Amino acid sequence: MPFTEAKEHAPGRLHAIFADPYTAFDNQSIERQLHLRVAIDALLLQPMAKGRLLLRVIHGWENGSFEPADLAHSDHGIGSLDDLRKAVDRYHQAFEASQPFPQDDASLLARPLEHAIIRAEANGQALDEETRTIPARWPAFDQGLYLYTFFKVYHRLTYGEDDPYRTARCLTPHGAREIHEFHLEEGEFAVISPTEEEASADTVLVLHESQLVPVLQLLEGCRENA
Repeated sequence: MPFTEAKEHAPGRLHAIFADPYTAFDNQSIERQLHLRVAIDALLLQPMAKGRLLLRVIHGWENGSFEPADLAHSDHGIGSLDDLRKAVDRYHQAFEASQPFPQDDASLLARPLEHAIIRAEANGQALDEETRTIPARWPAFDQGLYLYTFFKVYHRLTYGEDDPYRTARCLTPHGAREIHEFHLEEGEFAVISPTEEEASADTVLVLHESQLVPVLQLLEGCRENA
């Protein structure tokens, strides 16, 4: 995949709302809470009201691990905050019962990576072990940059990030998407938004299972103060 097909810090829809989204959510911003409510409404509450919001909960990486095969997830359609509360309850009940967390069969990284490597080799590209296994080397083959971009998002959502906000634009197999990452004291999550050209596609709220309750509380607070 050409490097032009995925770009970090690319301007997104929040750039049309805020003069500088990268400072809008900083703790030093006087109107930080207002900025946050506006962003949550634009990125999450509006798609939710239209029935176009999907919650993706990731889990499986622990103690510094980042093997693609270990990353698990479950997807949940979210048409209201009650739907979000039900997803939170499912995870809470699993935790309390010492049961495995909900897990979908689809693979976020391992299978797409395997298929991309197979295609590259079928097209005559020789890939050494480092290119296959080191995420930073994945952009060497087609769709590798897309996979590496999302790998970094999942890694930051699992292990944390210093920047309160960052954005990227990425061409995925399902079309172009904006990726908005928030690493705030209220919660850490990413929003994968369709571009204007893909307006009919779902918005995906991605977060680590440990952030379910904080993000639910954040959305509840934004809805109450809207």
